Parts: sequence; structure tokens; C-alpha cells
Amino acid sequence: MVLDEALLRLRHTGPERDGWLSNHAPMAVEALVRHGRAGIVHRWLDGYSSRLEDKPRGIVPIPAAQWRDPLGDPVRTGDWLAFFERETALAPWRDVLATWWPRLLPGIAAGATHGVIRVGHAVRALLEEETPARVAELGDGLAYWAARWQPLAPAGRGPYRRDDPRTALDAVPRVPDQRFGIRNRLAQLADLRDWPRAAGAVPGDGDATARLTAIVAAAVRRHTTHGYGSPVMLVHAATAPAAVLRTLPALPAVLHTASLEAAWAASAAVTAAYSTATAAAGASSSEPDADAVIESAVVSGDAHAIKFADAAVEAWTRSGDPALLVAGRHATELISPRV
Repeated sequence: MVLDEALLRLRHTGPERDGWLSNHAPMAVEALVRHGRAGIVHRWLDGYSSRLEDKPRGIVPIPAAQWRDPLGDPVRTGDWLAFFERETALAPWRDVLATWWPRLLPGIAAGATHGVIRVGHAVRALLEEETPARVAELGDGLAYWAARWQPLAPAGRGPYRRDDPRTALDAVPRVPDQRFGIRNRLAQLADLRDWPRAAGAVPGDGDATARLTAIVAAAVRRHTTHGYGSPVMLVHAATAPAAVLRTLPALPAVLHTASLEAAWAASAAVTAAYSTATAAAGASSSEPDADAVIESAVVSGDAHAIKFADAAVEAWTRSGDPALLVAGRHATELISPRV
């Protein structure tokens, strides 16, 4: 299958390039195949591959009982890659995921949330079909998350509120200094008086799946009015909780509440870090169809546009709200104005 061929092509590549920049290729190709673009996957990879770097070498193996010390140490990325290659060879992938998900979840900000996003794409592919290439990709995603593990400032503890997610996102306080990168911005959350309350009170009604579905949809729609200042970075307010939502079916039910809480905190954190102070007028009211949203992102060639369009169309499939498709197309226009 094309996805497995693409993942095999990427097996030698590391999770990052040029320091902190993520390797988006495994995530983007999964989204392309998911939306019927298998025929252009190898061509897209040909254009993207020059940006990638080889997998880092390990320093010393990580013993299974001593995983805490190297957690969040990017210097040990090669060791984490080897660790999860071994873990996924010794146990079924669902068991590995169930063991490591609660360990990694508190550090959901890892790699600007790309750790959990990469895991979410891998799990979605595995739920469709289990293959060695997809299991290996899950291991690499977990390794990336572990190496860049980064907790957010502590959130308060409930009670869950009845606000709709869009209102809750609008109420998230912005970090005061938005001149620098995401690490600097997320570090400021601890100094925001209203952050614990905003991050700890998960909005919406229903079970974890219903709440997460509504949070993803709200973040997708909000990009239309607040994404113009940082269109690439704000997409993660939607794609991070979307990754958690995709993973829920593979997780034990006992982990669903913690997953919901972490996903909301991640969406709120990105919103605090990258939302503009004022809302724009929004996008054109003309409604594209789902295929047109994906095609626009494909034409742009941009991995973030592809992944956001994927999340927007997936959210639209669940709710039928045409505003989600408008938001998906508008995000591509912001990210790649030439399209």
C-alpha cells in the first residue's frame, strides 16, 4: 500500500530538522492517503525529502525501568527511537500505547504538540490496518513525544463548565509577550492569573468523545477569525485535540477523561500563545465541498495546510457544519496566499 511504502521511505529520517522543526512527512502522507490522494504521495515526498535529516544515533540504551530520567531530553532522541523500536517488537502496539499514553500525556506540549499529533496519525492508520510499517511509525511518534516531553503550566481542577468550547477558547487569556517562539510563550502561562481556571475547566457536554469533537470543531472555526497573525502555529489548537480524539478508540476507557483534559489544555495553550488580540472579519461565506478543501491544501503543498484541512474535513464529517469546510479552505489561503 502507498502509505506503507511512504513510511518505509521515511524510516531513516529523524523526527526533527534544523533543530526544533518537526518532520511533518509521516503525518502529511497519512492525511493524503486518508483523503484519496495516494497517487501524489511519492511526488509530494520527493519535494519534501530534501528538508529531512537522518535519524539521530543513540548514546546509551534506556532501561525499561529507568525511563523517567531521560524523559524530555532531546539529546536522547536516538535512544528513545531505539527504545520504542524494541517495545513495539516485544508487545502488541495497543499494549505499548496503553502503557505509554498516560506517561506521556502530561507532556502534551512536546515538540509544539507535534509528538501527540504524530501519534494520532499513526494510531488512525493502525486502526484501519495493522502493518509493520505503521507499528514502526507509532513507535517513532512515541519516541519523539518522549524526547521532547514538555508539561504545560498546571491547570486547575474543574468543575467542568457548560460553556460551549468556542466561548471557552475566546475566554483563554493571551500571553503578554508574543515576540518569540513557542517555548517562550508557553513558559509565560504560569504567570497568567486566569490560566489555571481556563485550562482546568473543560467546556461542553457529554462524554470525552463528544467534548473533544466539539473542542476540535471550535478550534477549527476560530482559526478563521484569529489565525491571521500566526496561521501556521494556531492550527495546532485544532490538530492537537484532533490527534487525541483519533486515539481514543484505541485506548482503555479509563484513560479517556485524562486524555480529554490534556487535549483541552493543549488547545487552550496554543490559543493563549498564538491567537490575535482581535478577531478578523472571517472568510467568504461561499461553501466549498470537502474534496475542494483537501485539494486546495494539496495544491499548496504545505504540510500544515494539509493537516489542518484533514482535521477540518474530519470535523465536518462528524457535525455537517459547513463553517468547518470554509475554515479549512481559509486556513490554506492564510498559510499559502498564492493558492
